[in-house]
Amino acid sequence: MGHSIHYRTDVGEWEKFSEFLERIAHGIGYDIEINREILMVNPHHPLVEPLVIKKKGIGFAKTNLIEPYHSIYLLIIHSVSFFGSVELWED
Repeated sequence: MGHSIHYRTDVGEWEKFSEFLERIAHGIGYDIEINREILMVNPHHPLVEPLVIKKKGIGFAKTNLIEPYHSIYLLIIHSVSFFGSVELWED
């Protein structure tokens, strides 16, 4: 246990990204909060931290390799590349 996903984001098309992720989050039953600079996706699992994506910045989320949450987070983070740029690493 204790696995985390780390990422650096620069989302150039924030409005489009937010709309896209809102649709995805609702489709898979996750809560989502969006403001002008930060987006937070919460799957409400006690061992998985909410995923917080900044318009531009560095973030991380502890997933503890719990599936399907871990894989969904990877897909969400990689989707940033369609709207800007993203770097991702795990530990």
